[in-house]
Amino acid sequence: MTSMIPSSHKPQFSEPSPTPNRMAFLVFSCPSCWTGQEQDVRRIIQALNECLAALPRQQLWKVCSIGVSGQMHGVMFWKTGQGCEWTEGGAAPVFEPRAVSQLVTWQDGRCSSKFLASLPQPESHLSVATGFGCATIFWLLKNSPESLKSYDVAGTIHDYVVAMLCGLTRPLMSDQNAASWGYFNTRRQSWNLEILRAAGFPVHLLPDIAEPGSVAGRTSRAWFEIPKGTPVGVALGDLQASVYSCMAQRTDAVLNISTSVQLVASMPSGFQPAQTPDPTAPVAYFPYFDRTYLAVAASLNGGNVLATFVRMLVQWMADLGLEVEESTVYSCMIQAAAQQRDTCLTITPTVLGERHLPDQLASVTRISSSDLSLGHVTRALCRGIIQNLHSMLPFQQLREWGVERVIGSGSALSRNEVLKQEVQRAFPFPVSYGQDVDAAVGAALVMLQRNFNQQES
Repeated sequence: MTSMIPSSHKPQFSEPSPTPNRMAFLVFSCPSCWTGQEQDVRRIIQALNECLAALPRQQLWKVCSIGVSGQMHGVMFWKTGQGCEWTEGGAAPVFEPRAVSQLVTWQDGRCSSKFLASLPQPESHLSVATGFGCATIFWLLKNSPESLKSYDVAGTIHDYVVAMLCGLTRPLMSDQNAASWGYFNTRRQSWNLEILRAAGFPVHLLPDIAEPGSVAGRTSRAWFEIPKGTPVGVALGDLQASVYSCMAQRTDAVLNISTSVQLVASMPSGFQPAQTPDPTAPVAYFPYFDRTYLAVAASLNGGNVLATFVRMLVQWMADLGLEVEESTVYSCMIQAAAQQRDTCLTITPTVLGERHLPDQLASVTRISSSDLSLGHVTRALCRGIIQNLHSMLPFQQLREWGVERVIGSGSALSRNEVLKQEVQRAFPFPVSYGQDVDAAVGAALVMLQRNFNQQES
């Protein structure tokens, strides 16, 4: 559900600096609200309200800025002036969604390769993939045009929250989130309006663009105990906010293995990506801050692959008449792999394909009768996750970019000693663990830095 720092993901309040002021910072994710590849906006906002209600009132009074971050690529729609209703929720004012759609998430798979190939070529360095906001809108325009007629604006879920808090007539979107939708030119900081209009795209739905780290507006009402008039930052991408939370030096690279996998490095100042997109390129360049870019190898196959393997084992045992908990299976397979230090078994773990290879499937090769134990298979699966990432972004390339250290993070990595061993084996750099990568912390730090810079000036 909605999480707030610290990284334990429990609704708590953290004090990021010695200053007496406080900052609220939010990151939106709702894995328990899946309906296919859509999420219920009302349930997400309900979770947000529950998080705020759990915080100490005396701390909320002192909030001086609000930073917001959320998953990129997704899209939702709402009606101007009717997107929410403010109510007195017990002792505190809250907003509740009204004329809103479902949130179509980044994991949505409705846009097939054939459909994507039918779309116009974007004037952008980034390709368009299924789950990207503009691709989803194109799909709805073709397959469910009536569903768009009830709404006149669109944005990410975090853009929506910012718009509701500030009472914005039109949503604001950072270039970080705009680039994640597709059909956005990062050099010009503008949508591909001519291309989209020519294709019949409803361009009136597109948000206005604002600089990441800037203020979108101020709270139009008191929100719980947060005062009316509190500055609210333009919503950031979860990737950029996560990296900001932990990348102390430009020579650091960040490896995050949770549900999926991201390997991120900062590009030198002045770097500009190629003008035209390459759908087959495994590395994408996403806007960061101050017109710089992050090089990102984002694999769709990470902890979710291990979870799929666990579910498969549980189902096999159920078919054999045995009942066992998934947590028990996971612990046993990691323990078995830890004792199996090496294997000749090779697993390509791409059960979900990849954005640059959407039709690729997983495979198992070099099978021998001596490599069929649970330890061998689990070791090969963990190694395959890291090797798949290496095939997307060769680690030697990181060295050429000046990377000197890798910061490892993510729930799937932190609880899997075998995966850590494979990371150490694969990377030619020191790997540092223990530093949490948290988008909520990053969103807070961005606003904190902005406040500090204002005080200095």
